[in-house]
Amino acid sequence: MRVLHELTRRPSALFGLIVVVLVLLAAIFAPWIAHFSPDDQLADGLSLEGAPLPPGGDHLFGTDTLGRDLFARVLFGARTSLIIGFVANGVAVAIGLLVGLLAGYLRGAAGNLLMRFTDLMMAFPALLLAIALAALLRPSLWIVAMVIALVNWVQVARIVYTETRGLVERDFIVAERSLGAGNGRIILLHILP
Repeated sequence: MRVLHELTRRPSALFGLIVVVLVLLAAIFAPWIAHFSPDDQLADGLSLEGAPLPPGGDHLFGTDTLGRDLFARVLFGARTSLIIGFVANGVAVAIGLLVGLLAGYLRGAAGNLLMRFTDLMMAFPALLLAIALAALLRPSLWIVAMVIALVNWVQVARIVYTETRGLVERDFIVAERSLGAGNGRIILLHILP
């Protein structure tokens, strides 16, 4: 409720939220909104001279040089972009969270090894790693998402590591250990949240 109240006080934020929700809904319902398939080269998609059609009529955004409907391509393209964004960021956060939590909680040789690996990944050129992974694996939507995730998890790991190191030294964690709580309980109930 408080968030809605704050949004009504900031019209630009409310406008931005409306735009984001509209893009999400358009991407989700793309098959029902678009009148044409994004890949179909339409017989009437070009003018008599072979030029793309301008916006208007059946083609809201016009057509491209192959006679494909641009509105359908934008809707389905938004869908693909959102899938890659959500999957890539979700996997990157999961990997970074796991590595950062383990390195910050374990400390010692295991924690140092994990953080040195994170530093190595951070120092390695991201574009080179992405090209190498894309060349080794068969290209697909999921491979693109995984390549993006494998390049971007290191920042999350560094942040989680720093926060975890600060929490491990706090009195309530020491009290939990002295009461006999296991590592899994401490990580799941106190550090992860």
